[in-house]
Amino acid sequence: MLTKVLLILLGTSLILPSRIEGPHVELEKGPSAHHDDVYGPKPQDPKKKLPSEEIKPAAIDIQHKLRKLPAATQILDSILNNYDYTLRPGIGEKPTVVTVELSVNTLGPISILDMEYSINITFCQTWYDERLHYNGSFESFVLNGNMVSQLWIPDTFFRNSKRTHVYAITMPNQMVHIHKDGKVLYTVRMTIDAGCSLHMLKFPMDSHTCPLSFSSFSYPENEMMYKWKDSELEINESNSWKLFQFDFTRVSNETKTISTIAGDFMVITLFFNVSRRFGFNAFQNYVPSSVTTIMSWISFWIKKDSAPARTSLGITSVLTMTTLGSHSWKNFPRVSYITALDFYITICFLFCFCALVEFAVLNFLIYNHTKPRASPRLRHPHIHARDLTPPHARAYQQQQDAFVCEFEDSEEESDEEEGPSCPARQSLHSSLTQCCGSCCRFCKYLCVVRSYEGSMWQQGRLFIHINRLDNYSRVIFPVTFFFFNVLYCLVCLNL
Repeated sequence: MLTKVLLILLGTSLILPSRIEGPHVELEKGPSAHHDDVYGPKPQDPKKKLPSEEIKPAAIDIQHKLRKLPAATQILDSILNNYDYTLRPGIGEKPTVVTVELSVNTLGPISILDMEYSINITFCQTWYDERLHYNGSFESFVLNGNMVSQLWIPDTFFRNSKRTHVYAITMPNQMVHIHKDGKVLYTVRMTIDAGCSLHMLKFPMDSHTCPLSFSSFSYPENEMMYKWKDSELEINESNSWKLFQFDFTRVSNETKTISTIAGDFMVITLFFNVSRRFGFNAFQNYVPSSVTTIMSWISFWIKKDSAPARTSLGITSVLTMTTLGSHSWKNFPRVSYITALDFYITICFLFCFCALVEFAVLNFLIYNHTKPRASPRLRHPHIHARDLTPPHARAYQQQQDAFVCEFEDSEEESDEEEGPSCPARQSLHSSLTQCCGSCCRFCKYLCVVRSYEGSMWQQGRLFIHINRLDNYSRVIFPVTFFFFNVLYCLVCLNL
C-alpha cells in the first residue's frame, strides 16, 4: 500500500513541471514562427508598445474616415441639390472669366496633301462658380468624368478643327476639381485634326505657322472672357513628336475679338511654327535631278559619228527628268503657282533637252550644210559677143558647132584644214549682197558678221568652228549649271 502511494506522488511531481514549462515555450516560439508566415507589416516589439495600445488608434482612424464619407456625400448633395447647370455663373451680373491652360502632349504628323495637322493636348479651364461654395472640413473635391454632366462647363470649341476625338478608355479622360471657395478646374484630354494653310512657294525650304484657335460657341464677349494662366505655353518636348519632315521652332499666341451675326466673340489663337527639313527632299529630288543633268553631258565626249549612242543618252535623260517631275508632284497639293522644286526640275529638264538639241544642231551643220564635191560637168564656155573683136566674132560663130569640155569642181575645203578667216578674199555672190545685217557661209567656219556694205566684209567678225561645238558645250553647260545652283540657293534662302 505504501508503495502505491509513493509511485502516485512521483508521477504527479513529474507531470506538474511539464505543464508549467509548456506555455512559456509556446509563447517564445509562437511569435517568431508567425512572423515568417503572415503577410503584412511585422508587429512591433511588445516591450515598446502593448497590443491593446495599437488597436485603439487604428480603430479610431477607421471610425473617423467612415464618419467623413457621409459628410462628403452630404456636402455634394447640398451644393448640387438646387444647382442649375444650364445657367452660367454670374449670369446677369458680370461676365464669366475662364482661365485657360494648355499642355501639348504630341504634335504631328502634318499632312501636306490635306493641309492639316494633328495635335494631342490636355486642355484645362478654370473659373469661379459661387453656387459651388461650401463650408466643411474638405478643401476640395475631385470628381471623375461622370459628374461633368451635372455641372456647368464652358462651351469652348476649336474654330479650325476638322475632327476632334475625346478619349473614353478606360473611363472618360475628364476631371472636375471643385475647391472650397467655388473655384472649378475642368481638365480634358483630346486629339484635334486642325486645318493649316501651307504656302508652298519655297518648297522644300519652307516654314509654316499652324494655328489652333478656340472660343465660346454661344457666349459673346460681354458674357464670357478667356485669358491665359501663364504667358508661356507648356510643351512636353520629352514626348515623342510625330513631325517627321519638320522641326518645331517656337509657339506664340494671340487674343482678338471677331464680329459675327451672333455678336462679338473673344478668340484665342495659338501659332505653332515649324520648318521643313531639307535632307529628305535633297536625296529624293535634288540629287537625282542634278545627277541626271550631269549624265546628259556625257554625250559631248562621244564621237559625233555615233548618232545612236548620243541620241539614246539624250532621250533617256529627258525621260528621266520627266519621271522625276511627275514623282515630285504625286504627293503634292494642287496649287496654282510654281514652287522652288518645280523650278529646279524644270531647269534641269531644259539642260537635258538642250544637250540633246546640241547634237541635232551639230549633225545638221555637218551633214546638211557641207556641199559634197561635184562630179565633172560638160558645158560650153560662156563668152559674151560684145567682148569679141570682129575677126574673133566670125571665128566664134564658126566654133559654135564644136563641143568644148570644161571641168568645174566644187570649192569645198577639208574640215581638218585651218584657214585664217572666212573667204573674204573671194568674191561675194549676188545673193549674199542682198542680206540685211549679217552673212553666214558654211564652209570651214560659221561666220557671223555684224554688217557689211556691198561686197566688202567689215571687221568684228565672230568665228565659230563647227567641229568644236562639242568642246564649247563641255565648258558652257557645266559652268552655266554651277552658277544657276549658286543663284538658286541664294534666292531661295533669302525669300
